[in-house]
Amino acid sequence: MPASSPSFGFLAVIVVVVIVAAGVGAGLLYLHNHPSLPSGPATVAVGDNVTVNYVGVFGSGPQDGKIFDTSIKAIATDNASYPKSLEYTPRNSSGYTPLPVHVGPNTPSGGYNVSGTTYGSVVPGFWKGLVGLPVNVTRAITVIPSQGYGALNTSCLGTLPLTQKVPTLITYTRSAFSSNYTGVTAAAGVTFKDPTYSWTDVVLSANASSVVVERAPTVGTTTSPYGWPILVANVTSGTITLQSQLTPASVGSVLGSIPGATVCSSTKFLVWSVNLNAGTFVANYNKEVVGETLIFDVTVVAIASS
Repeated sequence: MPASSPSFGFLAVIVVVVIVAAGVGAGLLYLHNHPSLPSGPATVAVGDNVTVNYVGVFGSGPQDGKIFDTSIKAIATDNASYPKSLEYTPRNSSGYTPLPVHVGPNTPSGGYNVSGTTYGSVVPGFWKGLVGLPVNVTRAITVIPSQGYGALNTSCLGTLPLTQKVPTLITYTRSAFSSNYTGVTAAAGVTFKDPTYSWTDVVLSANASSVVVERAPTVGTTTSPYGWPILVANVTSGTITLQSQLTPASVGSVLGSIPGATVCSSTKFLVWSVNLNAGTFVANYNKEVVGETLIFDVTVVAIASS
């Protein structure tokens, strides 16, 4: 008996099954070869609150390459490998922590408080350089003066002589003597160390109303009353001539202070330039970061919120 042929209906079912199966396989193949693309890492955006570690370095001026601030203790305490600027101020040991920063302009004076952490303002060039930076990636941010601490204020510069003359004899009221020479007895013949120049002074005479002091330095000795060596060049009965030992090489390496002199709300100044031919030097009472290009090596530690 010959084998019976399959019916057309049965063949149709087989064809449909094959087509459907082929379609499913194609779908599986497509899904296998075209997986969903993973999203990239979160990056800093304007409006975020972030914590960052940073190292601030001068990118211009006489202190080019020196560190003026950092949040990293290992760098702060290693002065051999990481030389510091003249006005660098170390923190206490617990002060070296990531800096909370609000990324954006117009930060309130009190900052933004998020989960007990206050995120404050920084100079515009700093926060603008954070935008687009992922966590745990370091970027060097160059901040020009207009985006940092502003242009140099020339009214805070002063030209001073390298040669100075001071009187040998000074007459004080008794109250002024006590104020200038704490703990020194106002009696004729008393000798004591001058609190400004460190040489020997002597009380020549004293009465109920006044005290006369004679300064008695030795010619050829040096003193450092302002932050750098000064030579006692000559002494007469009325005048002591002091010769500053500043040179052009001193620029960027001397932080000075003249007792009683306050300029632009500061008692300290940087030796900005030295002109030996003119016999002068320029004292810069601006903060050292003013007028300079700054470079911050910044690493985002965490992005707190947007």
